[in-house]
Amino acid sequence: MRIDDYVAELGRSLAGPPGPKRDLVVEARDSLADTADALEAEGLARAEAERLAVQQFGAIPEIASGYQRELTAAAGRRLGLLLFISVPMTVMMWSAIWRFYPTDTSVAAWVAMPAWFHAASRVLDILQLSTGLYGGLSLFMLSRGSRWIRRPRLVTKSLGIVVWLMLPATGGLSMLLSYGAGPSPSAQTILPIVLANLMTAAFWGLQLYGATRCLRVSQAA
Repeated sequence: MRIDDYVAELGRSLAGPPGPKRDLVVEARDSLADTADALEAEGLARAEAERLAVQQFGAIPEIASGYQRELTAAAGRRLGLLLFISVPMTVMMWSAIWRFYPTDTSVAAWVAMPAWFHAASRVLDILQLSTGLYGGLSLFMLSRGSRWIRRPRLVTKSLGIVVWLMLPATGGLSMLLSYGAGPSPSAQTILPIVLANLMTAAFWGLQLYGATRCLRVSQAA
């Protein structure tokens, strides 16, 4: 097998973030090319040098196993970092908005809210912050703590599962809180609320994309 064929098949056998995957494939190509160049300098024909370099490099299933492990950890690190940053940002953003909404800050406005409103709000905050903390912990386990983690695939897979469980729960609680907040927001608060909703939707989209990729690459591993 020639180097180009070997590298193409190796790339098809891997699943993971495009950037790290491309770097690993390029690294493999460069290593094979260097070995083939050295063999060619010793007098072998180029085709024979490439075939021997591929043979010495190892069978694709063996090489792909180690590469896939790294790609799985990379996918988990990316989602962990996203959760560690985006989830607390979402909590702080909505906390700031709720400080100014409803605009009627009288006692009557808050008394009119349902009895479950504050409990649901507290549950939502705890759920979101716990998810963000787990993202940070997973990021540590898949980077500096990787020496103690024998099966990073399980950490990456758990991140994907957590996101798919967390988003429906937080989405439902958010809709419930919006319903129980009382009157519609005023013209002064509608723009911040719209912007906060757009940013929250963007974060959720990125989190779902990352979670889906984590589940896919952990299955491939």
